[in-house]
Amino acid sequence: MTIAVIDYGMGNLHSVAKALEHVTHENVVITRDPRRILGATRLVLPGQGAIRDCVGELERTELRGLVDDILTRQAKPLLGICVGQQMLLERSDENGGVDCLGFFPGNVKRFPATMRDQHEQRLKVPHMGWNLLHQRQPHPLWEGIEQHEHFYFVHSYYVEAADDAHVFGTTDYGSVNAHVAIGRDSTFAVQFHPEKSARAGLRLLENFVTWTP
Repeated sequence: MTIAVIDYGMGNLHSVAKALEHVTHENVVITRDPRRILGATRLVLPGQGAIRDCVGELERTELRGLVDDILTRQAKPLLGICVGQQMLLERSDENGGVDCLGFFPGNVKRFPATMRDQHEQRLKVPHMGWNLLHQRQPHPLWEGIEQHEHFYFVHSYYVEAADDAHVFGTTDYGSVNAHVAIGRDSTFAVQFHPEKSARAGLRLLENFVTWTP
């Protein structure tokens, strides 16, 4: 069995790979070779930075069609992380609008610049640091993770899925209830960084490598 971290030039590839190696004895590879990606038993789609750059690099490396095909056929478990989650939506508001992969109906929106907390203190954008996660519905990737566990976030944009059936976890930041964990069939995607989220993040990765949709 092989877990392939898809390398299209964007994302925290080595940290994700190291975290996966920590929770499994399976072979973990960082690759952009289509044959190795197609031959893997599980896939991780990372992402970091501007979504336009991420989508552009996915196209430049000629991997977009491959990822689209894998998503369409639902051939194997796939985990999206950070911008790897956002790219799975239809469109992002970033840079005046960016068309994404369109696997999940919904959009990626920017946090309002004027948000305040319950004490009327202005909140910073990006949303950076630890925040609790509300599990909206059961999923095998939540096994062993307590309700309202804390995960680590770094993002200025957030997912708003159109179908509540796809929403498995949310986080509140100011007035925004962000859809930070979404899933459909054999695809699961999270806004937070499991590789930086201590015990809870490692448990989610462990659940992913044993997940049989």
